[in-house]
Amino acid sequence: MAQQEPASPAPEEAYTPDPARWKALAVCLVAGFMTLLDVSIVNVALPSIRTGLDTPESDLQWVLSGYALSFGLFLVPSGRLGDARGRRRVFMAGLVLFTLASASCGAAQSSLWLVISRLVQGVAGGLVSPQISALIQQMFRGRERGKAFGAFGSVVGISTAVGPLLGGLLIQAAGPEEGWRWVFYVNLPIGALCLVLAHRLLPDTPGARGVRLRELDPVGVLLLGAGVVALLLPFVQSRQWPGDEKYLLLVVSAALLAAFAWWERRCTRSGAEPLLDLALYRVRSYSLGSSLGLLYFAGFTSIFFVSTLYLQSGLHYSALQAGLTLTPFALGSGLSAGIGGRLVDRLGRPLVVVGLLMVAIGLAGTAFAVHQVTGKGIGWALIAPLLFAGLGSGLVISPNQTLTLSEVPVRRAGSAGGALQTGQRVGSAIGIAAVGSVFFGRLADDGWSNAYDHGLIVSVGFVIAALLVAIADVVAGRREKGAGQARA
Repeated sequence: MAQQEPASPAPEEAYTPDPARWKALAVCLVAGFMTLLDVSIVNVALPSIRTGLDTPESDLQWVLSGYALSFGLFLVPSGRLGDARGRRRVFMAGLVLFTLASASCGAAQSSLWLVISRLVQGVAGGLVSPQISALIQQMFRGRERGKAFGAFGSVVGISTAVGPLLGGLLIQAAGPEEGWRWVFYVNLPIGALCLVLAHRLLPDTPGARGVRLRELDPVGVLLLGAGVVALLLPFVQSRQWPGDEKYLLLVVSAALLAAFAWWERRCTRSGAEPLLDLALYRVRSYSLGSSLGLLYFAGFTSIFFVSTLYLQSGLHYSALQAGLTLTPFALGSGLSAGIGGRLVDRLGRPLVVVGLLMVAIGLAGTAFAVHQVTGKGIGWALIAPLLFAGLGSGLVISPNQTLTLSEVPVRRAGSAGGALQTGQRVGSAIGIAAVGSVFFGRLADDGWSNAYDHGLIVSVGFVIAALLVAIADVVAGRREKGAGQARA
């Protein structure tokens, strides 16, 4: 089978607006909010989990990065499964599994039980999430699609940012000893309600059919998963595994990821469906947008991990106080996300550049504030820089999602959207592992403030790297435009 070049999308199927599309979108956004919220809501529960289950530092990181990793690894095959078997069916199956896994997390009696339940919960989130972007592609066209993606981008940003506040409220209400369990139990009624509404409102997928296991590329899933795990292990286990030999796993990771790329090309040449259509990455908007998303989420989500630990364990804030301290970021992100969704068609990638620059400046201001104010007054000093960073974040996530998928045909919507979010989730896992390694490594010798400072430096580094990718995209786009005008 000849390899299809995604730069020239195939004609989309006939489009008839679904009268229930906005209600269906609301169901998708609530489910998306629930699955993405679990990336960050657990942050404020970490000190309680650590005490209640006698959890070591490495397991604390796996509670977060393990969820993000399993979430990310199943996004691409889940996207393809939804394209083939029906997005509504896969969406509902994911909701059932996510709800059951949440119940298991809440009932955990050991850190191993919790980590395994979080891995299953991540798999379920990976089933749900790619169906959302694919359903938006299916249900909306033109300006409506931009608005729908803008709403989804708002959910992505706000769910990650507002998690610490909601987690703090739940722990405050249920008590510090058992309150962390309600961080997971809260998903049960939400999941049940979404399941009923999804059955009633979500549309079927045109051309849905049966799919065989080999069409989901299990070898590709294993190679990619093993490569990313080998990349994370030296950082997550940095204090548990003394010596530098552990960093040889980075060589193993590079070999596994190279084998993954070879296998995907082999699948394409043989006519089989690869896990990841590498031809998508020949399109500049998709390849650079995916790289930007990975780097940004590495910096974005790791901020909340170290911030909540610093505020609660270092400054002895309650879970609610820690959540309130981080709320300005959520407010800023919510205020600007809708604006970003409306402006992206007119301003394009330069809008993302502005957003990333604001995030970098805001986070640098956060690190500066920690050194200027002492004691519990630090929370007040963080309001302005976190608000500024949040305003910038709202201009990054939604516009980047729209721009990255702008040249992807609807028939590839599920797998392309899944691959984009895989990068974001893998970026989250890498960021938590890298920042956590630096943070815990400095904590024993330098104290909480310096450990937090060094962790923030790593987070800012990821954001600056994303900024450089965005600038490269802007420059390349202007060169292409100039070359096109010269030929004309």
